[in-house]
Amino acid sequence: MGTLLDSSFLIRLERTASMLRLADDEEVAIAAITASELLYAVHRADSQRRAQREAFVEHVLRVLPIYPFSLETARVHARLWADLAAAGRLIGPHDLIVAATALALGWSVATHNAGEFSRVPGLVVHRPDGGNQGTAFSP
Repeated sequence: MGTLLDSSFLIRLERTASMLRLADDEEVAIAAITASELLYAVHRADSQRRAQREAFVEHVLRVLPIYPFSLETARVHARLWADLAAAGRLIGPHDLIVAATALALGWSVATHNAGEFSRVPGLVVHRPDGGNQGTAFSP
């Protein structure tokens, strides 16, 4: 099993050097939409922070696998979207893609936005400051 890191986790990691504890054999990766969110943050950064943020983001993109939005993920996404909409519990569109990617892979999500992701049935959500056990991850 693996863990997808969402942008809130990675942004906080950049700002505060927070850590996520994982099992020693746990894989970590990001969804393609998370890569887009991180790159967007580079473009939006002020001139004083841009170089540092870009270096961090490019490092993350080099060292972590990036999972695409596949047809299998699209099917999971469509089902989740319909189910959450019917229940009146929709989450943000990018978070929905991250959640669908994780579920399609059989993985969990590490996030500082647990309130949003906890609405997704069957998704295991890690809070990086929640005392998870195992190896610490930092890119």
